[in-house]
Amino acid sequence: MIFLSMLLLGTLIGFVGAGGAGVTITLLTVGFNIPIHIALGVALSSMVFTMISGVVSHLRENEVELKTGLIIGLGGVIGAFVGAKFSTFIPENILSIFTALMIILSALILYIKVYHNDLLNKYLKVPTTSLAGKKFYIYGILVGCINGFLSGAFGIGAAAFIQISLLIIFGVPLLKSIGTCMLIILPISASGGLGYLTSGNLDFTIFLQTVFGLMIGAFIGSKFTHLAPKPILKFAIVAMPTIGGLILLLFH
Repeated sequence: MIFLSMLLLGTLIGFVGAGGAGVTITLLTVGFNIPIHIALGVALSSMVFTMISGVVSHLRENEVELKTGLIIGLGGVIGAFVGAKFSTFIPENILSIFTALMIILSALILYIKVYHNDLLNKYLKVPTTSLAGKKFYIYGILVGCINGFLSGAFGIGAAAFIQISLLIIFGVPLLKSIGTCMLIILPISASGGLGYLTSGNLDFTIFLQTVFGLMIGAFIGSKFTHLAPKPILKFAIVAMPTIGGLILLLFH
């Protein structure tokens, strides 16, 4: 049942083009009564495999700031592992609430980006010059550690937070921020997943069903993305994490 559910979810994720980590966590915890710590470990580890094809595609299109992505990713590896270890000390009910709130906050940022991008352009000052020297490495490691910690502690990809950081701190253009963000999430997911594994919070049976269901479903769903009207896609991108976060918050 988990595999079939993830197959359907993966199809929706591939159709919409969204990450879906928050919805995956909600489905595992609320739908199948899996402990939140295991659900976080499974969701985070699964993202390693669901991100690979996207990263390769963006690299081929030269839509990745490689140096920036690698430095932030390095900090993210540290933050994600520490975050995953930290989450084991948080009681399940408290962790569920914080995870739900993080998912909803991500959805809010997505909503602003999708429907009110003019507000971002108006109030967020994007640097005209790139960071350089020691400041680049210090900021990169710090941003990576913070976003990695959030990902590891709450099992989400933190894509919305990483993209905002790339735009307003590093001045990465919007198009390249998407590909660079995916590159950063890759090591964060791997490190966070390792943290959950070493803490005994990664169930391999559930993980395999989840990752294969999501990957196969995403491949199928992506074939139909071009058939959907843009308003439907925009609505679905925001609605998925919003619904997932609210369900987790109300029924955890």
